Amino acid sequence: MTRMMTTSELRGYQQICGDNGLMMVVACDQRGGMRKVLADTPDAQAAIDEAALGVVKSGIVRHLANKASCVLLDAVCAVPAVVDQGILARDTGLLIGLDASGWDTDRNSYRISKLVPGVTARRVRELGGTGAKLMVYLRPDRPEANEVNIGIIRDCIADFAAEDLLLVVEILTYQLEGESDEAYREAFPGLIVESARISLELGSKVLKLPYPGTAEACARITALCRDVPWAVLSAGVDHETFIGQVETAMQNGASGVIAGRALWKDCISLDPKIHEDRLENIASDRLKQIQDVLNRHADKG
Repeated sequence: MTRMMTTSELRGYQQICGDNGLMMVVACDQRGGMRKVLADTPDAQAAIDEAALGVVKSGIVRHLANKASCVLLDAVCAVPAVVDQGILARDTGLLIGLDASGWDTDRNSYRISKLVPGVTARRVRELGGTGAKLMVYLRPDRPEANEVNIGIIRDCIADFAAEDLLLVVEILTYQLEGESDEAYREAFPGLIVESARISLELGSKVLKLPYPGTAEACARITALCRDVPWAVLSAGVDHETFIGQVETAMQNGASGVIAGRALWKDCISLDPKIHEDRLENIASDRLKQIQDVLNRHADKG
């Protein structure tokens, strides 16, 4: 199952990792999710256009992500502006998100992932990207739910291999219509483990995964991955919860963190003064705490 990176991919991977060799990526490629953080009502959210989101994301880069090893941004409202305007630090890697906001559904209400039109591996390179991130939804226990999304993974892996550019594959799962909260919670660790298995079988070389719920599930993912690094994402949980999840994931073989809302969800604002103050004084402290956890595990390694 080992997926050896090419020289180019390995160089890209090194550039999204810190000096400790672990990923510390600040994710702010969200659009719909970020609008929900910035405004309470659907009308107010709809009034936040792409230009306004771009300003918010530039602030996250300037006051938070430049202190990390890498930032994950979208090519809809953030890139190329952060590069062209000199906002992104020269030593901070850049992953560009391929996925569009939201999802479609098929006739069985299974989620179908969407991509931003025109953002190919070649376009990522043109935008100055160190690599890219692809997010798709899977329900491994329902094979009929995954055909289109598996095709998306396969096609993107092939596109990035042809361009010899790093691709991080993110897998999310979801609750089915009629599935109880209890049943979904019980199934969740296995769904993430099996999603990792599917991604690896398709040729993924770096994975971004939700915390799978238990230390055992983290260890199972690591055993499946072998030499393939995987990062844990925050899924919008509060910072204190996420720190515990990072600790458990790192104890069980994870290779770092790709985190967004747990860092900045209560720190961003359309008011630039509030935005800057909270990112510099609250979100940046959270980032340091995560970096301290990573450094501790790097030292053990």
